[in-house]
Amino acid sequence: MVRPDILTRIATGMVSISLKIAGFLMTSLPIASRRTFLKASAAAAAGMVVSEGISAAPPAESMTIIGPRPGYTPQIGTLVSMLGFIRPAVTRPVKGITQANLDVLFDANANSIGALLLHLAATETYYQINTFDGMKWGSWSDAVKQKWDPAMSLGDAGRKTIKGHDLDFYLNILKETRDRSLAEFKKRDDAWLMTVDEKWGWGPTNNYCKWFHVCEHESHHAGQIDLLLKRLPGAKASEG
Repeated sequence: MVRPDILTRIATGMVSISLKIAGFLMTSLPIASRRTFLKASAAAAAGMVVSEGISAAPPAESMTIIGPRPGYTPQIGTLVSMLGFIRPAVTRPVKGITQANLDVLFDANANSIGALLLHLAATETYYQINTFDGMKWGSWSDAVKQKWDPAMSLGDAGRKTIKGHDLDFYLNILKETRDRSLAEFKKRDDAWLMTVDEKWGWGPTNNYCKWFHVCEHESHHAGQIDLLLKRLPGAKASEG
């Protein structure tokens, strides 16, 4: 980043001597060196000079780079990068978990790990219907509610019905749900993302906030799942 004092000096003409020196250097340098000088100067002025080993233009597809993604408008791509970053926090810890452990309930008010995984898919599905299909929250068909409400609401309905499935069952539903989200995002632009729902339950809310909620909601339950995993019979003691 360009220092504020440098900007002030530029604005007040206090760096004229430096510019004159630069001009002298330009006329004294060979053509190839002038090009190098120009590139370095432009990068410095834009605040793009970076330390050795740090890339100024990192790969857009890297999971650890939050920012625009090919195939999406800039802000939607940034949202997609956040959704992609948090997903392994859910799926990696449950790798290899048995069906029995997916169904474990620690007490009468608990939710199983399997139910929480399906809850994430249900939440994303309902936000899809609201934001992509333009339906008021809760106005979808009885068939949709019958399929997803137990996982969305959890509680007694979830405890009674969400069990008996292996891990692939949950992971496949999560992937199918996310695939639809990504396909729909590609059809939309940043203006859509910023569109405000004036009648949303917690007050005027844009689509960006709704989908950021899907992201942070997943992070919330990732921590819950991690806690349940540590309490399973035979689980290893935490090292940190």
